[in-house]
Amino acid sequence: MLILGIESTAHTLGIGIVEKDSGMQILANARDVYKPKHGWGIHPSEAAEHHRTVAKEVLEKALSESDVSFDNIDAIAYSAGPGLPPCLKAGLEFAQQLSNKCSKLLLPVNHCIGHIEIGKLLSGARDPVTLYVSGGNTQVIAYAAKHYRVFGETQDISIGNAIDTFIRETDGSYPGGPVMENLAKQGKNYIELPYVVKGMDLSFSGIMTSALQRFKKGAALDDLCFSFQETCYAMLTEVTERALAHTGKEEVLLTGGVAASQRLNEMLGMMCNERGAKFYGCPKEFSGDNGAMIAVAGMLAFASDQKGIKAEEADFKQRWRTNEADVAWLN
Repeated sequence: MLILGIESTAHTLGIGIVEKDSGMQILANARDVYKPKHGWGIHPSEAAEHHRTVAKEVLEKALSESDVSFDNIDAIAYSAGPGLPPCLKAGLEFAQQLSNKCSKLLLPVNHCIGHIEIGKLLSGARDPVTLYVSGGNTQVIAYAAKHYRVFGETQDISIGNAIDTFIRETDGSYPGGPVMENLAKQGKNYIELPYVVKGMDLSFSGIMTSALQRFKKGAALDDLCFSFQETCYAMLTEVTERALAHTGKEEVLLTGGVAASQRLNEMLGMMCNERGAKFYGCPKEFSGDNGAMIAVAGMLAFASDQKGIKAEEADFKQRWRTNEADVAWLN
């Protein structure tokens, strides 16, 4: 059984191919990442045009990597949300074109659940509390009562957005994650920043604003990066630990673009070690947005008798909540 997955929620147009025989194997994970023509961040209409421009090339690369014929693909999974509407529409339209051309059924996939399922597949985690951290999302998720439930999340901007914005406004670089991590290693002085945990939820906008104000008053950038990381990652670790205790689970999985942070991995690993839980990370190639994760989630749905829909029935949902998605393969 072969499933092709199309990811297009934000800056990445990714196409992955997954095979299921006795187990599940990733055969291809091709992508092309949008880079803005001017300024920083994502310009949704530009990103959507990028996705349309490179889609056929990325498909050809994925088919070449996998060494399979498109005729042998059983169904096409696509990221149906959450995400930026112009980008979601571009991916949907490409999926519909392929479906109409080759009579393949479509499988709408929740982007967040794609991150979880590929992380579980590659790490060996079975039933984890997942900390999903990226430029667009910050959520603590775990399976309960037939759905993936969000136990905590950001109330404003995501951790990835906060890091990118702070580094863009201070160092001028983009993306900000690698720059902040490198500068933080040189920082020696902790500067107190707002620590904002509200029950199980978090807030990062005030921390970012406070750090920018400190920078304008002359605080050293490396000290601010060190302090920013320590504060935000401690908040994320606290909420993840609380979800772990509440659910009684024994595993933590870290995924999303910010999962590349060495310091965040260290802090979560220490917390899990103290609680007697197992900590799992997702390989860097698959922790950010990618087509393989959509194919993996699509394969799980297809194998659990979610047989797909016709091209004219397909749509996307900008704010498709994690807990709204059907996960029949777990029920």
